[in-house]
Amino acid sequence: MKFKMVHENYNVKDLDASLAFYREALGLTEARRKNAADGSFVIVYVANEESDFELELTWLRDMDRPYNLGDCEFHLAFQVDDFDAAYAKHKELGCICYENPSMGIYFIKDPDGYWLEIIPNRR
Repeated sequence: MKFKMVHENYNVKDLDASLAFYREALGLTEARRKNAADGSFVIVYVANEESDFELELTWLRDMDRPYNLGDCEFHLAFQVDDFDAAYAKHKELGCICYENPSMGIYFIKDPDGYWLEIIPNRR
């Protein structure tokens, strides 16, 4: 039996802001969208050509507060081919929330507070 990871879900408060962030910061664009017939939710899958993996962004109409991410001890990691250029871009966007130079990584934070690890291509 084989299992393939296909997507991860993040619930978002402002779908437009999240889509803009993921497009600008990580080059992810909308792959497909599901709209509830009653308008209660919108699900947008974002991806790029680097892998089959998708990030599912879910907006819920009735959510009236920011999402509680607890201690935020989870993250999604992105490997980048030009680490220095990515770092400069994220620094300019003001989204770097944690740096670990000794490990050669850093984290950015999306509009809802989700942490995303940026790692260099070490091959």
